Amino acid sequence: MKRYSIALLLSLCSLGSPLAYADIIDDAIGNIQQAISDAYKPDSDRRYDDDSRDDNGQRQMSDDRRRQFDDRRRQFEDRRRQLDERQRQLDQERRQLEDEERRMEGDYYR
Repeated sequence: MKRYSIALLLSLCSLGSPLAYADIIDDAIGNIQQAISDAYKPDSDRRYDDDSRDDNGQRQMSDDRRRQFDDRRRQFEDRRRQLDERQRQLDQERRQLEDEERRMEGDYYR
């Protein structure tokens, strides 16, 4: 009987460990999500004496973000065009290879 109780105790401990690890990982993920959320929240306590200075700063930041976004989009479009061109070249090379293969087979079987 003592053997069975020890086996039961060990099995419960081994089953409890992954659950404890899962709980720790879940807490860590929650903390990371909260930190990310806090980092991207605008600071509501920050106040400026001059509202126009705040508007100009916001406008400048918005313009910078827009420019960055546009630049990034252009980079993606350029890369997409390069990939499309490379795909066309590969398709053309494949067709040429298939034509050569057909000619070779045709010459072989004559």
